[in-house]
Amino acid sequence: MLLIRFFGGKGGVGKTTLAAAFATAQARRGVRTLVVSTDPAHSLGDVLDTSLSEEPRAVADDLLAAEISGENQAERRVAEVLEDARHAVPREVLPAVERHLRRAVDSPGTVESALLDRLTGLVERTGRDWDLLVVDSAPTGHMLRLVSLPELLTPWIEGLTRNRRRARDIDAYADGLLGERGAREERDPLLERLHARRRRLDNLRHRLRTDARVHLVLVPERLPLAETERAADRLAEAGLPLGAVLVNRVAADAESGVLARRRGQERAVLARVRERFADVVTVPLLPGALAGVEELAEPAEWLADL
Repeated sequence: MLLIRFFGGKGGVGKTTLAAAFATAQARRGVRTLVVSTDPAHSLGDVLDTSLSEEPRAVADDLLAAEISGENQAERRVAEVLEDARHAVPREVLPAVERHLRRAVDSPGTVESALLDRLTGLVERTGRDWDLLVVDSAPTGHMLRLVSLPELLTPWIEGLTRNRRRARDIDAYADGLLGERGAREERDPLLERLHARRRRLDNLRHRLRTDARVHLVLVPERLPLAETERAADRLAEAGLPLGAVLVNRVAADAESGVLARRRGQERAVLARVRERFADVVTVPLLPGALAGVEELAEPAEWLADL
């Protein structure tokens, strides 16, 4: 069984509902499942009809859920780096370093990188603390950046590591000239953190390729289809495996009226989806908004065999 499933798609297509329904279906089979939301505009708690936090909590038998805040993760990460810096940089420059790190919380990419750290921790616990990790991702663009970050960050970390080693070598050379050889041979928290981060990224990249699938969700309309096709192309470029494409809110056949016209438009989109993708699952249009594990039972039936 694949251990990690991402659900992504254009905002408003029902990906949170389908992610929660799939997680519910697996939990009912006795699979210990964690479903987490990484969407800044969380709605997983609303779909499950319960209050959620950043720590996984039980919402049903064999079903855990959590909503992760990228901003909170970024603040924690900056605090950890600042603590390391206090042991690694001269005292006189520490205030400037601290100001820089505080501003970094709001810098582009910081939240995504911190969110990736948190997600990496959950992936590492998958197979031990739970059997299956289901990720309700942010809308498509955010999700693609998140799952592509391991590839993007690795060269950056390699560069930081080289620069840190070079700085250590220069310090050691200066100490030798001053007759203080060996004075700086103590452990380097920053270098240790860089090595650890590189190892975790390598492991995450491996698991995303071997243990994960991305399920793209759309409704049978032209614009969501176009976004889904672009997302599939970008996933292929990144070497990330695409799972079944889920077409949500497919209307039933109708003889006349608005539903009949809608159904005609849907047929054209569905034909293109089936032409473009090998594995397609359709989920019918259901009456009203769903809330709570019990109400998710019906869409769960359509997704049980993903």
